[in-house]
Amino acid sequence: MAAVQDSAVAVGAGARGRPAAQGRFAAVWTNHGAGYMFLLPWLVGFFGLTLGPAVASLYLSFTSFDLIRSPEWVGTANYVRIATADPKFAASLKVTFLYVVLSVPFKLAFALFVAILLDRGVKGLTVYRAIFYLPSLLGGSVAIAVLWRQLFAGDGLINSLLAQFGIEGPSWISHPDYSIWTLVVLSVWQFGSPMIIFLAGLRQIPTDMYEAASLDGASKFRQFYKITLPLLTPVIFFNAVVQTIEAFKAFTPAFIISGGTGGPINSTLFYTLYLYQEAFGNFRMGYASALAWILVLIIGLFTAFSFLTSRYWVHYDD
Repeated sequence: MAAVQDSAVAVGAGARGRPAAQGRFAAVWTNHGAGYMFLLPWLVGFFGLTLGPAVASLYLSFTSFDLIRSPEWVGTANYVRIATADPKFAASLKVTFLYVVLSVPFKLAFALFVAILLDRGVKGLTVYRAIFYLPSLLGGSVAIAVLWRQLFAGDGLINSLLAQFGIEGPSWISHPDYSIWTLVVLSVWQFGSPMIIFLAGLRQIPTDMYEAASLDGASKFRQFYKITLPLLTPVIFFNAVVQTIEAFKAFTPAFIISGGTGGPINSTLFYTLYLYQEAFGNFRMGYASALAWILVLIIGLFTAFSFLTSRYWVHYDD
């Protein structure tokens, strides 16, 4: 009899628990259901197109996979080979680091220079801002890369202009000493995005600080060094981190200009281009996945280093 009573009590508690749980779910759905529905496309994209492929890529990095046969687990063999028996890995890292070190500072310096010019109240500011931002929208396209290859070819427009002054220019994209510079110039040409951000940061600096400095006899250079740069360091930091990440991921210009080879003599063999060659040229998907995760680690380390050192040179209002 006691057992029957206990069972009845348990059933009653469960029956009461289910409606309570359903009631809580209904309350949450009533209060936040619309928000979850708006988030649903992002959640599907995040788990289906970002997190899911990333986890799959991490698994494949420990396998031998050629897109035809099933992945075969090889452990850390891919990473060991990258570290000990792959000279093109070191070559691609060298080219990529050189590109990042050259392109990011030049792009940010030129973007800041143009932003300062526009901040002086140029007539038709919105038109100039749109024109200067346009290369950032087009610069990563295949069409611009093809155009760039034609400009810097041996018989291209650049050498034609130099010939007008009696200068015989080299074939810029075919010479290992100059080919990387054509890609750096293309990157600097896409200065519009950081320029817009710099311009917004300059507009936030109080003008009375410049007026007070002028009354004290400070020159324009001293005002720039003592007022503009310190107050603009948060914007410089943001642009530097974003542009560094973008430089590490650069692919299309090197692929088009070199014809997918990374030549001449691996002078334009970006890390992403080498990853592409391994994945879709040699069909070593497992090895390419390992290369991709090493790139993620490198970008993460650079970003972490930037944040750790920012406390020494980035100045906030507080």
